[in-house]
Amino acid sequence: MADPPVWNEDDSNVYRRLAPVAVPSRVHQLASIATLLPFNSTDDFSVVEIGCGEGILGHTLAELFPNARITELDGSATMREATARRLAPHGDRIRVDSMALADDDWRVHLKAADAVVSSLVIHHLDGPGKKRLFEDVGRLSSERSALVVADLVEPAGPQAQELFASTWDESARHQAEVVGQDELFDLFRSTEWNIYRVPDPMDQPSRLADQLEWLADAGFAKVDCFWLEAGHAIYGGYKPGVGDGNINYAAALRTAVDALS
Repeated sequence: MADPPVWNEDDSNVYRRLAPVAVPSRVHQLASIATLLPFNSTDDFSVVEIGCGEGILGHTLAELFPNARITELDGSATMREATARRLAPHGDRIRVDSMALADDDWRVHLKAADAVVSSLVIHHLDGPGKKRLFEDVGRLSSERSALVVADLVEPAGPQAQELFASTWDESARHQAEVVGQDELFDLFRSTEWNIYRVPDPMDQPSRLADQLEWLADAGFAKVDCFWLEAGHAIYGGYKPGVGDGNINYAAALRTAVDALS
């Protein structure tokens, strides 16, 4: 049996080019993740990001939470290098390390983490792999922790499949128009990035309802979907000991805009 396809540096390069148009409402996703963390701006806490990419979410969180300690994990060497450069001004409260998503060794970083975030990564795990990851986060993270995930989700039926596919195409087309780079929408289509149009064996999204159930089973007392657009959802849960801190969404949005610029 052939080995399943894996993400490589060519994929990283294509993603870097496409992200401004391929990620729906990217700035709002960044601001939403930050706003959902149960901490005030001056709190001292630790964050682990599973799949940091270029460090844009990490940059947003580092600016909004100047006392937070952030561990950035990614399987791509070029992504880790980009993250290290981007977050270098934040000094030793930032750690960048490698990971292979399906392996266990990197999960030591989850121990006593107060927040775990991930964006567009865990859909590369199958259903049992996601369930086990949620269990590991629930078992290893602190009693005041939250898990917030932004990712692709599996449509519940053919109607949702068509909706997800069409709205993702429309989002990418509109964002390419806004930034004045129609060629990026052409690239989005030519690379068959829209997995709701052309499935890719490397992508294994799971139904949102199933993932919320797995989160509850993993010990997260408050689980929900907080945002959904074009098949991309932001969802997660909070441990029973979570605090009631939060930051202002408008401030998070301004910081996300700066991070992307």
